[in-house]
Amino acid sequence: MTRIAIIGGHGKVALELSKILAADGHHVTSFFRNPDHTGDVAATGATPSVLDVEHSTTAEIAAVLRGHDAVVWSAGAGGGSPERTYAVDRDAAIRSMDAAAQAGVGRYLMVSYLGAGPDHGVPAGSSFHAYAEAKAAADQYLRNTELAWTILGPGSLTNGPGNGLIEVSPPDTSSGTDTSRANVALVAAAVLGLAATAGRTIEFRDGTLPIAAALEPPG
Repeated sequence: MTRIAIIGGHGKVALELSKILAADGHHVTSFFRNPDHTGDVAATGATPSVLDVEHSTTAEIAAVLRGHDAVVWSAGAGGGSPERTYAVDRDAAIRSMDAAAQAGVGRYLMVSYLGAGPDHGVPAGSSFHAYAEAKAAADQYLRNTELAWTILGPGSLTNGPGNGLIEVSPPDTSSGTDTSRANVALVAAAVLGLAATAGRTIEFRDGTLPIAAALEPPG
């Protein structure tokens, strides 16, 4: 049994991931900000834990991560002000990476998005710009850590069924990048069990390949 911490545990992807991991026999601790969400999180089979990651110090996050084998970052400000977006999606995410290292948690899974990076192309006037900038900074910081990291870059999230079929590194996104949240959760669960995915950024959308085949190292 593996002990897995999920930060941002009340998000739709995180709730689905908790169900999958708990059903597979893992011990999941799911962290979330709003105490009112305790019941929803507990229903997945995870152990609920209230944590306001935006206002927690690195030491405070390290204290609750200690004893876990892996951390999944699935939190986000969810839009709103650019200031809060930077505070959560960049600054708190980076603190959680430092905290994981301090706590001796070697494995770290970041849920990002397809196209994230310094060349994201989102104009400064767009409401999405702060998020794109924050994710680019957090992802790059993670790549520079000593953690066994994997970054997931799903396309446009939908509530479609999780059929376990994806396309990795789609060469042409003109036909769309729809990616069901359920498939994102399935990919995250699979990646946590594949040490060979450490050090990889995996961009994907719904497709036709079974996840296990799609995740095989390129080349």
